[in-house]
Amino acid sequence: MWAERARLATRTVGEILITLGITLFLFCAYQLFYTNVVADDAMRGEVADLHKQWAVQTPGPRSAMPATPGPFDSEDSQGRTGAAFAILHIPRLGGKSIPVVEGTNLDLLSRGVGHYKDSVRPGKVGNFAIAGHRKTHGEPFRYLDEMRAGDLIVVETADTWFTYRADRDPFIVDPTDLAVVAPVPDHPGRKPTQAKITLTTCNPWWASTERMIVTGTLVGQQPRAKGEPPALTVNAPKFQ
Repeated sequence: MWAERARLATRTVGEILITLGITLFLFCAYQLFYTNVVADDAMRGEVADLHKQWAVQTPGPRSAMPATPGPFDSEDSQGRTGAAFAILHIPRLGGKSIPVVEGTNLDLLSRGVGHYKDSVRPGKVGNFAIAGHRKTHGEPFRYLDEMRAGDLIVVETADTWFTYRADRDPFIVDPTDLAVVAPVPDHPGRKPTQAKITLTTCNPWWASTERMIVTGTLVGQQPRAKGEPPALTVNAPKFQ
């Protein structure tokens, strides 16, 4: 009798472990593959919607002229949370079109990269700071560690292409180090005089114990109507 109970208990434990193993496998498959499929589809939709919106917009006094960086203005960063307003292109990472949405919560980061709401808009003097996933949910910054000083980063808006150049190789900071998204990266309180960009993502791949950072400086801009900038039309070095 006791032997039968022991066999039953062993069988039950075994079935539970098998069930847990299958559940864990399915969860990992969901995280690794399905979230990427869903996010990639969402990003393509966001990019297509932006291009449609921009195609029907009537140029106003501002968009009829090349957008020149102006003084730091906090109002430029106060868009509607969740709204896509720009497209990011990084030739080094394959040039994939990545929508930029307003806000950085996890739900929004499954639709593209997120704009830190307290940072300026593209091309403005100050720091245009954005965050993106490195693993799962489209993983737009999966290979951010492959970027190098001098690599070009292009931001497309309704009327302008902005080209930034990476200041240095990627570097690592503590997750609580918010100085990297200050108007002057790493110098909180200092008045900005340049238009900067900061890309942030988690590090290492399967954890969020650190942040990987890439910073850049605006080096060129041109009206969107003139077509893609040289950074996207020449054979730039690519990792993927």
